[in-house]
Amino acid sequence: MLEPIGLDAAEEDVYRQLVARRLARAEDLAEATGRCAAEIGDVLASLIERGLASGGDPVFVPAPPSVSLGALLRRRQADLRDAEFAVAALAEEYRTSGLPNDVIEILTDIQAVRRRFFQIQEAARDEVCSMVVPDLRVVPHRKNTAEGAALRRGVRYRALLDRRAFSGPDMTDDIRASLAAGQQIRVVDTVPIKMMIVDGETALLPLYGDRHDSPASILIHRSGLLSVLISYFEAEWERGYPLRAGPSELIETHPDDLDDLDRQVLALLLSGLTDQAIAGQLGLSARTLHRRIRQLMGKAGVDSRIQLGWVAARKQWA
Repeated sequence: MLEPIGLDAAEEDVYRQLVARRLARAEDLAEATGRCAAEIGDVLASLIERGLASGGDPVFVPAPPSVSLGALLRRRQADLRDAEFAVAALAEEYRTSGLPNDVIEILTDIQAVRRRFFQIQEAARDEVCSMVVPDLRVVPHRKNTAEGAALRRGVRYRALLDRRAFSGPDMTDDIRASLAAGQQIRVVDTVPIKMMIVDGETALLPLYGDRHDSPASILIHRSGLLSVLISYFEAEWERGYPLRAGPSELIETHPDDLDDLDRQVLALLLSGLTDQAIAGQLGLSARTLHRRIRQLMGKAGVDSRIQLGWVAARKQWA
């Protein structure tokens, strides 16, 4: 557990024994840890040198963990910050220096493609956008373990799904699980090419657009070409229908799904009235009104009322 701040297993074992006992002889530590006297001697010498213990034959005492380990922790945090700055500097140097063809990486080996597929998601800070075609083979949906980890750390996922993908084995269950995890999914009749865009900085897509089963891929870094791909995704996203999980089936949300009460709630909400005023005007309880607003946000595929107003204007719901 203390390895990340520089203690190996033997040092942590002996230090924990010292902390538990408050003072101990070398032979007591050897007996408690099952290590030989020579190893205990080397470990104690290392702990003393690093300020984690003091004393000598016959008795050794631990330094207070909050002081001694706290110093190691702060030092390691500083090292990690320096490493983060170094990585950022190298990434910027990689992006801005060199030949123009550094904008595109060509990957042909399937293991290299899979490695990049996971790496760019593991490095994601804000958002991952994807276009999903039927019959994924290079990395099947259930093997994308990086997606769940990224969602848990707060990365937003938006997926544009080809409607034909529903027919894939276990796809409905997988989609329901993704929706439950917080992913936003929209559906269109046809997705022409599979693609993933991470943080608006990197895109991964097939080298051959008509061969979904081919591992050959291209990784595109920040450039005019990437800007075009981002714009294309956003345009396709706008024409997609938000997907939500019903009790027994997946439901596509279309503009005409709004009933009269939905439109009244939305119109009053956009006019700037408070929830209390809207509920009173429509004769609804506060609980019913809040449920209606949540349902409207679900139909729009958004997370906030501000976003709801924007989508409502774009789709002419009110």
